[in-house]
Amino acid sequence: MSSGTRKGWAPTRFPAHTAAIERLREWIEVGEGGLDAVGLDFSEADLSGGDFAESWFTDAKLKNVRLVRAELYRSDMQGADLSGADLTECSLVRVNLDDAILRNVTLDGANLVKASLYDVDAVGAKCRGTHFMGSSLISVDFRHADLSNSVFDHNSFRVTLDKETKLEGALGSVIGPVVLVHEGSSRELGGPELEQWIRSRGGSIQVVSPARRG
Repeated sequence: MSSGTRKGWAPTRFPAHTAAIERLREWIEVGEGGLDAVGLDFSEADLSGGDFAESWFTDAKLKNVRLVRAELYRSDMQGADLSGADLTECSLVRVNLDDAILRNVTLDGANLVKASLYDVDAVGAKCRGTHFMGSSLISVDFRHADLSNSVFDHNSFRVTLDKETKLEGALGSVIGPVVLVHEGSSRELGGPELEQWIRSRGGSIQVVSPARRG
């Protein structure tokens, strides 16, 4: 591998913060292994197309970062702030996103197979055509989110939804219940009632019980 490249890849735009720039340049120079970005501020950077498999973005600031078609397989993004980030068609297979902030993030066409999302703020997230198969979605706030054409497969789906949550074309199966917020009040919705509510919004998702899993 030639000096200063990782298989010919380089950021379209480096982050503004000096520590993040230096860490990124060192990682590119080394040319192997995951990036240690724990706690660093990569906000506004364009890292699209990069291979960040098995990297550490724990507690990192990634506001408005572009990671379009990036590879993040088995990376740790626990507690990371991804507000406004663009992860269109990004690979997030087996990624840890527990406690992450995903407000207004774009995950269109992204692959979150077997990812972990626990206690995640995903208000306003765009997840159109996102693959969530085998993911753990527990205490995820999907109010005002767009889950149109997303795909599920026996996912833990203990999430918060509201009338603004879009589910047109969503497919697969989930294990509820969810919390439905409406006009300042909330109620738990599960089983056939949840299945019917999703169907009324254009989705086709089977709500299964843990006993029927597998």
